[in-house]
Amino acid sequence: MSTAVVLINLGTPDSPTPPAIKRYLAEFLSDQRVVNLPRAAWKPILHGIILKTRPKRLQHDYKNIWGTHDGPIRNITNALTAKVEAYFSKRYPERNLRFYTAMTYGNPSVKSIIEAAERAGCDDFLFIPLYPQYAGATTGAVFDQISRAFQSTPVASHRFIRDYHDHPRYIHALAKTLERYNTAIRGGAHVLFSFHGIPMSQVNQGDLYPAQCEKTAASVAHAVGLSKDQWSMSYQSKFGPGAWLTPATIDQMAGFPARGISDLIVMCPGFSVDCLETIEEIKVENKDAFLAAGGQRFRYVRALNASKFHVDLMVALIESSLYSHELRS
Repeated sequence: MSTAVVLINLGTPDSPTPPAIKRYLAEFLSDQRVVNLPRAAWKPILHGIILKTRPKRLQHDYKNIWGTHDGPIRNITNALTAKVEAYFSKRYPERNLRFYTAMTYGNPSVKSIIEAAERAGCDDFLFIPLYPQYAGATTGAVFDQISRAFQSTPVASHRFIRDYHDHPRYIHALAKTLERYNTAIRGGAHVLFSFHGIPMSQVNQGDLYPAQCEKTAASVAHAVGLSKDQWSMSYQSKFGPGAWLTPATIDQMAGFPARGISDLIVMCPGFSVDCLETIEEIKVENKDAFLAAGGQRFRYVRALNASKFHVDLMVALIESSLYSHELRS
């Protein structure tokens, strides 16, 4: 038996150009998991307004974050996958494991990776969506794609890690990353944990996401030793006119100076790797709002990316999923 281990992230355009951005947004925003409005109402808005205007507006932002060869979300996820593969090749050379990176939207698609793994002889799959907190709009969307792919190409077995929002290795990785700023925290800096928001319509349907975000933030704060007045949490990246989770990150950051918070550290625990929403939205747009309101000092804590802490977390998740019975013996 050959096992494919697939690390799945959100996705990115193929290039920082309006046509590529338009293709990506069309796929992303057509998913009813992402925008759960009636299709008859949403499609005219998407195709008549958003896809005609937003790609040009986003071109500048994507160009600012684009690397030499690729966008950061795909580039960093590939690096993480390669490091995890290197660990298992050395630690378990006798195991027949193959490692892949897939994107929920854009390339390489989940379906194309499943097909490639099957051609390579894999008849067992472990899927790890790189969304620590479960949300129907992210993890649920991945599960949908896997289910559709296996309708036409059934395999012997597959496993799926739904979330790891309170996994000890995940909390440890975040805490150790944040501890690098201990001097600033002792000097009075406030820590803001910013998570990606979701519409209240999805929350009202019973989505577990807000509770898991709250548990992650509280667990990291406890691990680092933050008191209640030293940290807070918020939600970013609101899209569209509907109600979303609050408080909004940009409102929080713009309001901090009036509350006497002029030294700020922002961490985005729900983003496994840095991307447009952290590099551009947090480090530029939200930072500018904070400084314009009178903030004096701003620091952004990088995502786990392809760090040793992130590799250790992925190893723990994979080992417990594939070899738990052996590790207990």
